[in-house]
Amino acid sequence: MRILIVEDDSLLGDGMQSGLRQAGFTADWVQDGRAAEAALASEEFSALVLDLGLPGQPDGMALLTKLRARGVALPTLIVTARDTVADKLAGLDGGADDYLVKPFDLDELAARLRALIRRSHGRQAALLEHGNISVDPAARRVTLAGAAVELAAREFALLEALLENRGHVLPRARLEGLIYGWNEEPESNAVEVHVHHLRRKLGATLIRTVRGVGYTIDHAP
Repeated sequence: MRILIVEDDSLLGDGMQSGLRQAGFTADWVQDGRAAEAALASEEFSALVLDLGLPGQPDGMALLTKLRARGVALPTLIVTARDTVADKLAGLDGGADDYLVKPFDLDELAARLRALIRRSHGRQAALLEHGNISVDPAARRVTLAGAAVELAAREFALLEALLENRGHVLPRARLEGLIYGWNEEPESNAVEVHVHHLRRKLGATLIRTVRGVGYTIDHAP
């Protein structure tokens, strides 16, 4: 899943980006509200990590207010040094889905993001299950009929995206956007190659090709 981090502190922003990538997310990072607006207008993200104290305008709260006013329901986690109850209430009542006070543990940040994304898809269970396939996003573990299956990072990300959107056909360009970040230029047939590997490892009928449109995993196994 692809995350946009909006944080002006270089050390913290770089640390969050590196930590989330190690946790299996595709993570992009900008340092002000204008850059965030541009990124959100041109790319698709699964969740937003938003600092409140951004330089210039819009600051973090103003950016969130604008997004919600436009009907953008992107799951948003505020990360900030503002730790009073009043600050937390203002953030949550202003449209944030979660609120995390600095300093924080990167594992907690990743866990909170997984929970936000899970809820945004209407899913309560921590595992993604489809027939005899089980996917644990936190442990980055996949099993087939109880046996562990080794997947490359991009294969795992592609499988996760398709399972989270079961029943919907995802175009190749959208899949590329979900599993590759900025400065990561995939080969023209990268998605097709990952799909081929997933079919070989998890079953030839798991992923259905909709010619001229994209790929899908059907609701029923």
